[in-house]
Order: sequence, then structure tokens, then C-alpha cells
Amino acid sequence: MNRIDTHCHVVPDGWRKSCEKYGWGKPDGMPAIPAWSPESHIELMDKINISKSILSITSPGTYLKADDDELANQITQETNDEMAEICAKYPSRFGFFASLPLPDVEGSLKEIDRALDTLGAAGFAIMTNAHGYYPGDPKLDPVFAKLNARKAVIFMHPTECCTPGHADVPKPLDKYPTPMMEYFFDTTRAVVNLLLSGTVTKYHDLTFLVSHCGATIPPLVERFTAFATTILGQKDSLSSTQVKELFRTRFYFDLAGFPFPDLIQGYLTVGDPGRLLYGSDYPYTPEKATIFLSGRMDEGLQELFDDDLIQKIYSGNAREILKL
Repeated sequence: MNRIDTHCHVVPDGWRKSCEKYGWGKPDGMPAIPAWSPESHIELMDKINISKSILSITSPGTYLKADDDELANQITQETNDEMAEICAKYPSRFGFFASLPLPDVEGSLKEIDRALDTLGAAGFAIMTNAHGYYPGDPKLDPVFAKLNARKAVIFMHPTECCTPGHADVPKPLDKYPTPMMEYFFDTTRAVVNLLLSGTVTKYHDLTFLVSHCGATIPPLVERFTAFATTILGQKDSLSSTQVKELFRTRFYFDLAGFPFPDLIQGYLTVGDPGRLLYGSDYPYTPEKATIFLSGRMDEGLQELFDDDLIQKIYSGNAREILKL
């Protein structure tokens, strides 16, 4: 079946050089930033029947030096320009989610309009935390208000957990690359904070795309909703039923990574299969692994769903969200 890939990445030359310059040549404990070119990406797409890929910058994002808003804005603008140029060269194959220089609020507000009105971005890719500020933090409210006014699509990509002012504190189990486990935990932190802070219900016109089939969220829904009410005394906090309804109406969840055979089962306890999206995570998932996982996804989906629903997962939802 035809696929539209909403979770895949781009490595523009300028962004790569900036990452290497500012200490991100081995991001989140990975061996290196992978090689990438539009031509190699399109070649892979043709092998596994991907008609269009929505490119985005992955972790660490574009705020590469702590407390340097000016540099972050420069890198963000240059990177978004590079992505727009790639998409303009291959308009039928690529779209992109623009980056924002979070946690810089003013810079992000300016870049939202520029990315949508001048560059033609399909939405925005934000990290699950911006130097320790998680989606739902009051500091970021003006940004979410602006995104809401623009009815934006927000793709949340995991990054490493960070606490402001404690950059030198060792990461837990740092002998393992962050994507191995910690990405899932940070995704969970971001989504839970969005929900418990009231951000999701306050800003009705935002659409959230969550990575990796809901990460570690599903088994925690009953716990964090009950905890917020009974322990923290948040009288207006969402119930588990309300959270599940929001998952089925305001959120989509991609299948990048290893959702089969187990992770998908957890997702289905709280989420709607009709809210799933295809994702490859290429090139951070290498080509051979991407092709293998594509076949495993075909098998897993066919075991669970009919062809109409599979087509919706592979491309129909993305067409609707992104107005393709």
C-alpha cells in the first residue's frame, strides 16, 4: 500500500555543521549523525512505496547552545530555510515540519508566521523538552497560543531529559544511548504535562502527533489521572476517560520504531487504531532496518486490521491532517 511518512528526518548540511561545532556530533549517545541526501531518501521511499515524506529535525533540535537565544534563532532560521529549499526542489516527494528556537518565546513567535506564510511548512516539530521546559510549562503558553491561533500541527519528537542549570549532572544509565529507553520516558513526560497542565483542553485547535505508538503512556493513564485528583487535589483534573477521549480526538500516534508485536497492544488499550500514522524514522533508523521494519509493520497490521483501516494508517490520516 501507498504510505506517507510523518516521522522521518533530514540532515541539512548547515545543521550538521552546527551540531558538530556545538558538541552534538554524537547526539544523545548515538555513534554519529547519519549520512543523508534527498536522493538516497527518495531511493528508499521508492523501495517501500512511500509517496511523500514529511521531513523534520530530530534531537537535539536547533537550540544547540544553552542560554544563547541569538544563536538558536540563527540556526533555526537557516535550518528551516534549508528544509524549505529541499522541499521546493522535490515538492511531490517532501514536505517539512519547521523547527522552533524553544525555549526562546519571542524568537519562536516570529518563526511560526515565517515558517507557515513564507516557507510553506506543514506544521512544527518540537522536542519533548526544550532545555528542561516541557510542553505545558507556563513559560511556553504564548507559543502554544500562537500555534493554536494558526491551527497548527505539532509533531513532538523525543529528546534527552534535561534540567535547567544542571547540564553537568550525569544522565541515568548513560552507558546506553538515550533513544534506547529514555526517549520513551521523555515522550511520556511531555504528553502527561500537556494534559495535566490543561494545555490540550485550553487550546482547542492544536493537533498533536506523538512518536513511537504512545511510548510508555498507556499503562500510566489510570495512575497519573487518579494521582492528580486524589493526591494532588486537582479538582478540575482530567479523568482517565477524558484523557482517552482526547487521545481519540486531538492526538495521532505514529508507528516509528518497534511497535510490533507488543507495544501496539498497549496502545490499543487507550487509543484508537484509526489515529495511527506511518513513520520510518529514517535515516536514524538505517535503510536495511527501515526496510525490515516496513515488512514487519505490514505483517503486524494485517494481523490486526482490515485493508481499509490499514490504508488509513498508511496514508489516509496523513492526507487529512496535512491537507495533502
